[in-house]
Amino acid sequence: MNSRDTLPSGEGSETALTGAAPLVGRRDALRSFTRTVEATLTGGFQFLAVVGEPGAGKTRLLAELATLAGGRGLTTLWGRAAEFEQIMPFSALIDALDDHLEAHRDELSERLGAGQARQLATVFPALAAKMPEPPDGAEVDDQSGMVRYRLYRALRQLIDEMAGPAGLALILDDVHWADDSSAEFLDHLVRHPPRGKVLVTVAYRPAQVTPRLASLVMSAGGHGRQVTVGPLNQAEVEEFLGPRVNRTRGRALYEASGGNPFYLEALARMSRLDVSELPPTVRAALQVELGDLSPGSLLVAQAAAVTADEFEPALAAVTAQVSEATALDALNELVGRDIVRPAAAGRFRFRHPLVRRAAYESSAAGWQLAAHARLAAHLASLGAPATVQAHHFEQSGSFGDQRAVATLVEAARAVAAQAPVTCAHWLRKALDLMPEEPGTLEERMELLLELSRAQGVSGRLAEGRDTARELLRLLPEDDHTRRARAARICALMERQLDRPHEARALLLDELRRMPDPRAAAAIPLRMRLVAESMMRVDFRAAQAVLDLMPDSGDDWEPDLAMAVAALRPMPAYAAGRMEEALRSADAADRLITTALDEHLAEWLDAVAWLCWAETNMGRYSVALRHFERAAAVARSTGQTYILTNLLAGKARTLTVLGRLPEALATVEESVEGARLLESGQQLVFALTQLCMGSVWTGDHDAGLRAGEEAVQAGVGGGEAWGDMARQALGVALVAAGRLEEGIEAVLDACAGFEQPRLDRGTLIACCELLAHAEAARGRSDEAAGWAERAASLSHPHLPVFSGLIPLARAHALRASDPAAAALLAGQAAVLLAAGERRVDAGRALLVAGLAHGEAGERRPARERLREATEAFHACGARGLEAQATRELRRLGVRVSAAGSPTQGGPGAAPYGLSPRELEIATLVAEGLTNQLIAEQLFLSVRTVETHLSHVFAKLGVGSRVGVATKLNRNP
Repeated sequence: MNSRDTLPSGEGSETALTGAAPLVGRRDALRSFTRTVEATLTGGFQFLAVVGEPGAGKTRLLAELATLAGGRGLTTLWGRAAEFEQIMPFSALIDALDDHLEAHRDELSERLGAGQARQLATVFPALAAKMPEPPDGAEVDDQSGMVRYRLYRALRQLIDEMAGPAGLALILDDVHWADDSSAEFLDHLVRHPPRGKVLVTVAYRPAQVTPRLASLVMSAGGHGRQVTVGPLNQAEVEEFLGPRVNRTRGRALYEASGGNPFYLEALARMSRLDVSELPPTVRAALQVELGDLSPGSLLVAQAAAVTADEFEPALAAVTAQVSEATALDALNELVGRDIVRPAAAGRFRFRHPLVRRAAYESSAAGWQLAAHARLAAHLASLGAPATVQAHHFEQSGSFGDQRAVATLVEAARAVAAQAPVTCAHWLRKALDLMPEEPGTLEERMELLLELSRAQGVSGRLAEGRDTARELLRLLPEDDHTRRARAARICALMERQLDRPHEARALLLDELRRMPDPRAAAAIPLRMRLVAESMMRVDFRAAQAVLDLMPDSGDDWEPDLAMAVAALRPMPAYAAGRMEEALRSADAADRLITTALDEHLAEWLDAVAWLCWAETNMGRYSVALRHFERAAAVARSTGQTYILTNLLAGKARTLTVLGRLPEALATVEESVEGARLLESGQQLVFALTQLCMGSVWTGDHDAGLRAGEEAVQAGVGGGEAWGDMARQALGVALVAAGRLEEGIEAVLDACAGFEQPRLDRGTLIACCELLAHAEAARGRSDEAAGWAERAASLSHPHLPVFSGLIPLARAHALRASDPAAAALLAGQAAVLLAAGERRVDAGRALLVAGLAHGEAGERRPARERLREATEAFHACGARGLEAQATRELRRLGVRVSAAGSPTQGGPGAAPYGLSPRELEIATLVAEGLTNQLIAEQLFLSVRTVETHLSHVFAKLGVGSRVGVATKLNRNP
C-alpha cells in the first residue's frame, strides 16, 4: 500500500501508556477524507491540505487517510520533508516515490520515453542509477530556469503514469520544510492537474509555511479542500490517556498540553514526575526522555539526528565514532524506547521531527561541528555526490576551507538548472567561506556572477540585483568592459523589478565613470538606455541616444554592431519613418542571420527588440524565425528573464499567423516561466498573449481570466505593455459579448486615441474591433467613424494591416447595405490572407458570408461561410468555427458534429479531427506516450498535449483508452 514497509504513525499516534491506540475524535476530518477519496475516484484530481500546529496529530490523520485510500484501491505513496534537509531539492517527493520507482523503473521508463526519463533522473536516484547517456546531439543543453518548467511537466506525467487506471494517493508530510522547487512543482500541479485519478495531500504547520504553499488550496479551485487539525477537548484527552491515568492527573496533563496530542504524549511519558513537577514546555519533556537513555544510546541518537531524516546505522556509527555493532546495540534501545522506528530497507527514522530536533539540540555545538565534518569526510571517501555532501560541509566548513568551498560550488552547479534556489544558497555559503584576498578575487567575481544569475532565474530578482551591485563594488574602476556587463545585468534586474528609474540611474552613473563616453565599452550601457527609453515609449529619447552611436567601430566586436542594428528599427517605426524602419530591419536581419549563437547570446535583450519590431511591422515569418532562434539561445545560456519575453512575442506572432495550438503551448511556457521568475513585467507580457490566444481559440473564460490578471497585476503604468494588457482584455470582453465594457477597455488602452502608446498596427486592429462592437450595438455611424480612423492610420509600407480597413467598413455597412458589406469583407479577406493574418482573414470571410446571407445571396453566403469554417478549423479557432458552422446550418448545409461540411468528401478525417489530430490520435491508439509522439513528429510535448486535448473534446472521451476505443470503432 505504501512505498515504505510501514506507515509512519507520527505525532500523537500512540500514548506512552498503551502503545498503539485507536484514533481519538477527528470525525469531521475523517468525513472530509472520505468525501475527498470518493471525489478522486469519480471526478479525478483532488488536492487536500491538512493544516495544524506542531504535534496536533496531522501525521496520525494522514495514516488514516492512507488506510482509507489504500482500501479503495488507490496506490498510496508517502513522503515527508525534513527540517535539517530542507534545502535539498525535491526531498519529500524523493522520499515518497523513489522506492516505488526503483521497483517499477523499467516499466515506467518505457512508458515515459527516454527524454522524460532523463529529466526525471536528475531528481530521483532510482532512475539515475541505470540511466544511459543520451546519444550525441539528442538533447539541447538548456541552462535557463525553464528547465524547471519542463521538469515539472515530466513530474506531472510521471504521477499520471503511476496512477494508472486504479488511481494514486500521494501524501507529503511536513511540507512547511519543503524546498522551493517542491513548492513550485506543487503550485504547477494544482494549476495543471493530472488527468487521472490522483489525490495529492500535503500537511503543514500554518505558522511556518510559505505563502505559495498556503495558497495551493485556493489555486486548486473546485479541486481543493482543507482540513484544519485543532487540539483535543478535555473529554477526548481523557479517552486518549485511557483508564490508567486518574482524572486529576489527566486534567493537569490536559492543561499543560493544551490538548495537543504530541505534547500530551510526551508529558504522559514522564510517569516518574508528579503533576506539579511537569515542565512548562514539551522540549523539557523530550530532554527528560532522552536523558533516561544510556550514554551510548544517547550518543547514537545525537549522531543519527546529524545524519539524515531517514538514516542508515552505518552512517550513524561513523558520525558517533563507534563501531557498527555498537550502533546497532544502541538502536535496539532507541527502538525499544520509541525514540526511533524502523523504516524501509534497514533504515530508521525518529518517531517525530520534534524528537530529532531535541536529540540534535541535546548535543554540544562543538561536537555537532565535528560530527558534520566526520560525516562529510566519510561521504567524500565513498564518492557520494557533492549534493549529498554539501549540507554537512555547509555545517562544518571553516573560513578558508578550500575543500568545503569546492564541494559547495560543485553541488551548486549540479542543481543549477532544476533547483536554482538551492544553487544560490550553496554559492552564497561558498562565498562566505572564501577569503576576500587578491588570490581569490577572480574566482570570487566569477561566483558572484553565477550567484546573480541563479538568484535572478529563481525569482530572487532583488537578491540578484544586490549581488550584481556587490560585483560592481569589487570590479576595478578601470575595468570598464566588465563593469559595463555587470551594470547591464543589474539594470535588467531593476527593470524586471519594475524599477525603471533605478535602472536608468545606474546606467548613467556607470557612463559618467568612463573617461571616453564614446568608447566601445560605453556602447552596451547606451544600448540599455535605448531599451529603457523604448519601454517608456519615449522613442525620441531612444533615437537621440542611437544618433550618437555609430553603426560600427574599429575596436568593436562583430556582435556589437549586430546588437546596435537590432535596436534601430523600433524607434523609426514608432516615429512613422517606415522606409527607414524596414531598411534597418533588413540590415539587422542580415547581421543576425550570419551571427554565431555565442554572439546572439550576449545581446539577446537587443535582439528581442528587433523581433517585436518585425512583428509590429507585419513581417511575421521573419519575426518568427528570429524569435525561435533567440529563444533557443536564451535556453542554452540561462537567460530566463529574456526567454519569457521572447516566448510571449513568439506566441503573439503565432496567433496572428493562425497557428493557435502552437501559440497556446508557447505562451503557457512563457506564463509558467514568468511565474517562476516572479517578474510582474514578464507575467503581464505572457498573460496578455495568453488572453489573445485563448479568445481566438474560443475559450472566452480563459481569455478573460488571463486578461483580468494581467490588468490587475498593477505594473506597467505609463508603458506600452500595460496598455497591451488592457487592449487584450478589451478584445476578450467584446468576444464574450460584453460590448460596452470591451469598448471602454479598448479606448482606455488606446488613451482615447489622443496620445496612444500602442503601435500603429495594433491601433488599426483596435479601430476594426471598435467598428465591429459598435455595429453589433446597432450604432452604424460610430462604426463608420472607427473605419475612417483606421484608414487614417494606414501606411503604404504596412500593407499587412490594409485588409482591416475594408473589414471595418463592412461592419459599418452591414445593417444598411449588406451586399456592399459582403464585397468589402471579401476584399478584406484577400488582403488579410496575403498578409498572413489568417485568423483575421477567416473573420472577414465570416462577415462576408453573413452579409451575403442578409442580402439574400445564399450561394455566395454558403461559399464564404464554408471557406471561413475551413480557415478557422485550420487555425484551431474553435469558437469562430462553431459560429460559422451554425450559420451554414441555417443556410441548409449539412455539417457534421465536429463542424466540417459533409461535402468534405470520403477522405475527411473521422469525428472532425484535423490531419495532425488524427495522426496523434492514431499514435495514442498504438500505445505511444506523449514523449514518443513528440519525438516521432518533431513536436514539443506540450504541443502534443494541446492537440490531444482537442482530440479528447472532439471524440467525447476523457482518456487515452477512450481514444483507442473510438478510433477502432470508426469504420
